[in-house]
Amino acid sequence: MGEKSVGYELVRESPWEQRDEFQDLNPACETPVMVEVGSKTVLIDSQVICEYFEETVEKSPMISGTAANRAEIRRLVSWFDVQMFRDVTGPLLNERMRKRIIYRASPDANALRDAMRKADQHLDYIDYLLDHRRWLAGPTLSLADLAAAAHLSVADYLGGINWQSHEQTKQWYAGLKSRPSFRPLLSEKMEIIAAPPHYDKVDF
Repeated sequence: MGEKSVGYELVRESPWEQRDEFQDLNPACETPVMVEVGSKTVLIDSQVICEYFEETVEKSPMISGTAANRAEIRRLVSWFDVQMFRDVTGPLLNERMRKRIIYRASPDANALRDAMRKADQHLDYIDYLLDHRRWLAGPTLSLADLAAAAHLSVADYLGGINWQSHEQTKQWYAGLKSRPSFRPLLSEKMEIIAAPPHYDKVDF
């Protein structure tokens, strides 16, 4: 939405509280959910929301090119939203955030090590893509880049990313961090969990 200059207001929601009002919007009680006030349109799931704005706002297309190019963008979005979330983002959130805030429990060191090891593998894959392309899915910035950067942002905040030996990905991510659409995200803070000192710095 930032890339397309669409105004929005963020509303904090804790899905584990299972508020009746939130369940009325999304019976699965998961974020993200977007409510378009004027039309009362309710959209659920990040990819659904992104595709909606891709279809309704012409500015800054994020799924563009030939049919093959668009398929590659969607493949990579799915890779990061499914594979990387399963391997890295989800476990880090569970161990460092959910256990601490919801259950008042300590993280599992083995689970954290496994998530960080797999994060390194995902960084290897991003390095490989950037060795062959200007952006992750091709010659132009796309939804694939935004999806990958979103997961890296969360994982980096939670201390799960080792940037050493991944200069290609580090430079690409620094470019994403410097974009006007991405900067506001870096000012968002998690409840009672502090970000590492380098988190919101473009030059890190």
